[in-house]
Amino acid sequence: MTATGEAPPNYLTPAGLAALRAEYDHLLGTERPAIVEIVSWAAGNGDRSENGDYLYGRKRMREIDRRLKWLSGRMKAARVVDPAQQQDRSRVYFGATVTVADEEDNQRTVTLVGNDEADAGNGRIGWDSPLARALRGGSVGDLRRVPLPAGEKEWEIVEISYP
Repeated sequence: MTATGEAPPNYLTPAGLAALRAEYDHLLGTERPAIVEIVSWAAGNGDRSENGDYLYGRKRMREIDRRLKWLSGRMKAARVVDPAQQQDRSRVYFGATVTVADEEDNQRTVTLVGNDEADAGNGRIGWDSPLARALRGGSVGDLRRVPLPAGEKEWEIVEISYP
């Protein structure tokens, strides 16, 4: 929470917001109605205490409702930032694709995206991750120290690009 009691902004790319919206729409328009139908059918079968379809359906409905509430909150706090509109392309900002090299000259390319869009296995790191925080505002040639569980590691910014 911020000092005013609001949720902190949830930075997202346009594609990230679209993915959250698509999941929300699918859960609300497809999955939840199907579960409601199953629960209604199962409730009509008599004793609910030993009715697996009814018990599972109610549990799944609670999971869907919890996820819908979470998605709704994340979308409400969303601040969409289009990396293609970035004016200063010489520095690392939200949406930048950055190539970094460590002390052994091992290179790694990452794209800074919203925390809800992060997929480290595909090189998409969350805006608030340690590496992203260290890279923010940097330019080509800068050395950045990143605190990691195994100890601090130094990375040099080799290349910056935007879509």
